[in-house]
Amino acid sequence: MYTSTIYTVACFLEYTWYQKTRRASQSASSAATHWRCANASVRIAENVISVNVPSLMRPLAAVDRMKSVDFSWLIGGPQGSGVETASLIFSNICAQAGYHIFGKREFHSNIKGEHSYFGVRVADHVVRSNTDSVELLVSYDAETIFRHYDSVSPNGVVIYDSDMDKVEVSDVSTLDSHFQNRLLQSIRSHNAPPTVHGILDIVRRQGVTLYPVSFREMLATLAEQQNNPRLQRMKRMYNVLGVSLSLGLLRAPLDMMTHTIRTIFSKKPVIGDLNADAAVYAYKKAVNEFRPFGHIVDVIPTRPGTALVQGFQGTAIGKMVAGCRFQSYYPITPASDESVYIESNNMLEQNDGKPASVVVVQTEDEISAIGMMIGAALTGTRSSTSTSGPGFSLMAEALGWAGINEVPVVITLYQRSGPSTGLPTRHGQDDLLFAIYAGHGEFPRIVYASGDIEESFYDTCQCFNYSDIFQIPVIHMMDKFLASTTTTCPIFDPTRVTIDRGRLLDRIDSEHEYKRFQLGGDGISPRSYLGLEDGIFWNSGDESDEVGHITEDPVLRREMMDKRLSRLDLVLDRVPQVEQAVLHAQGDYTIISWGSTKGPILDAIEMLRNESVSVGFLQIKMLHPFPAKYVADLLKSAKVIIDVESNQTAQMGKLFLQNSIKPIDYYILKYTGRAITSTEIYDALQDIISGIDSDTVVLTHGP
Repeated sequence: MYTSTIYTVACFLEYTWYQKTRRASQSASSAATHWRCANASVRIAENVISVNVPSLMRPLAAVDRMKSVDFSWLIGGPQGSGVETASLIFSNICAQAGYHIFGKREFHSNIKGEHSYFGVRVADHVVRSNTDSVELLVSYDAETIFRHYDSVSPNGVVIYDSDMDKVEVSDVSTLDSHFQNRLLQSIRSHNAPPTVHGILDIVRRQGVTLYPVSFREMLATLAEQQNNPRLQRMKRMYNVLGVSLSLGLLRAPLDMMTHTIRTIFSKKPVIGDLNADAAVYAYKKAVNEFRPFGHIVDVIPTRPGTALVQGFQGTAIGKMVAGCRFQSYYPITPASDESVYIESNNMLEQNDGKPASVVVVQTEDEISAIGMMIGAALTGTRSSTSTSGPGFSLMAEALGWAGINEVPVVITLYQRSGPSTGLPTRHGQDDLLFAIYAGHGEFPRIVYASGDIEESFYDTCQCFNYSDIFQIPVIHMMDKFLASTTTTCPIFDPTRVTIDRGRLLDRIDSEHEYKRFQLGGDGISPRSYLGLEDGIFWNSGDESDEVGHITEDPVLRREMMDKRLSRLDLVLDRVPQVEQAVLHAQGDYTIISWGSTKGPILDAIEMLRNESVSVGFLQIKMLHPFPAKYVADLLKSAKVIIDVESNQTAQMGKLFLQNSIKPIDYYILKYTGRAITSTEIYDALQDIISGIDSDTVVLTHGP
């Protein structure tokens, strides 16, 4: 079925926009073709912002800046109530004020109603992860209190809706029975009543400051002041009131807050003005009624060339800059955001000033998505698809078709917790071995993993080069944690990107028969594309000869198999070693890991370094083919190996052991569907260094 889809889209593309853009997107291996977004570099949407806004940066007077700023803010509420908008406002303001941001969104797999929350870490130094504790909790519903009260650190603050003081645990229908039982047991151990007031009294006795406010009364006051009775019923504005109370407590610049709110609601200026007025009212209330918090968000010197970026935007912008001109997808969490983003911002400007665009097609299923991608690639177009675990399962057969026909394609695989539907909106690194072994038979592919959002941009560009150069599928491993994070990082630099189309031909020597799968040499054959004069070739799911005709000859079969699979050795030989693995730090105790665990590991190592404890870290990016010799060389001085992963079976550790590099002494694993925090890794490393009995530490933080 997918074969017909391949040729349908191939013919469509070959005779329309592809011929107009192919020459601009093609270059020899030594040349570079750079692309930039028409919407001014990386600022493609209102939630990707440059944070250099000096006109708004007026420092508060008489503020003591000797104390280092590093705190976590968390807001929660029912899904669909504006939690993400509130976090966007908060993150933008703190980033514009010059601070480093690391935010993470957690949400249930329903549309509205279930609990959603967003945690944002703010610091005046680089941060790459969340921590276990929360210093400032904002809640306008009871469930947020019930789920997060035990994360608030001593001397922290809770801003909450006083109208819910008497709400009992049993009143909240969205609390599942398992969590309710654990919560009630905890409340009983503190001899407190099972109400919001009872729980808050527990944290108050532990040193937490409580600021009760009536969101209902605040809206009523605003409605009276503005002679607008409708305001009293606009409960969706609770999120703006909550974030503005937080910003008032933190003494953040007021004009920066109103500017940000109006910018976010710029498409609905009336709504923007209403929210800005409500924000000013809440901000002044906090300034006048709340005692100063332990941290102040005044304006500090900014870092030139910094952006606030959401996770999926790294790969999306990377694809556009790399010259990807076709993306197919079927909607699936958390991969869909990438395709929607490309579709919303798909007009590009080439370095020659001529316009180009990305065709994005939402297909009827993932089988069709990979078929259309392969069809586009056969026209010579850089093509990709984006999916998650269950969708990738459906792509396995067509992946083999691309493998046997040496079609260069890129699949961005956003992992989530399985098996089956599993936890569809939660995190996991569950699909590594599946990505390596998916598909029947033996054929080469690259499996490559990015560690953070900044890496994902440059890695995406490299994945297209790898695919073109070696003429094989590349599976780019991302995950839900990366997709759902918001962070400050250097603005992506397109001038660092080189487009290498490998042996894609411009013309064919008509005096000799063109052989698409020519044997000999290094095993990589010159590649024609559909419609190239004299570049006729055949594709089949069967084994074929050099021209592409079906064959079952045993000698030819062996030669073709050897030709294709020899590319795995070529990959390790020709891809620079620095792109295969990165040694971030050295130590007797050395962590090995991959993917999104990078940030929490680096932060935990830094925490230990401040205590004069050195721990090494090797990030492995090329998971298949596995760079065994290079990894062994990097680890030759390591005495204790610690594997850190977000899965139950230590999948990368299995690859490590299969290559007989060194024994793994300890495992730090998490498979709750929640991402690893730096605090958890720090605590686990402390236990290992102190000499725990078990060789496996299982992490559990997160509601």
